[in-house]
Amino acid sequence: MTTTIIVLIFLYAIYRWAVAWIEYYSTLDERLAMSIWRYSYDYHVIGKRDITISDDKNLVLLRRKRNRAVTFMYFIFFLFFVVFMSFMNELLLRILNF
Repeated sequence: MTTTIIVLIFLYAIYRWAVAWIEYYSTLDERLAMSIWRYSYDYHVIGKRDITISDDKNLVLLRRKRNRAVTFMYFIFFLFFVVFMSFMNELLLRILNF
């Protein structure tokens, strides 16, 4: 149980680090979305003209870096969830065994 708590603290620190990177990438260009949960789109959206790499190479590369950071953040978030469920399982087993 102690190791699970340490792992949860470690995963939370990594999650906050990933969120800080997403926020940093979002501040570099005002055209990127400010939400940490949303991807910036690299695909065609009906009614909106997407910026391709030939239009603005710096924005597209920055957007791809930000999207990789969002993917990493989602991975850490779901890994945190799985470890948290394991922690809750251990906690409930200790409570029920009293």
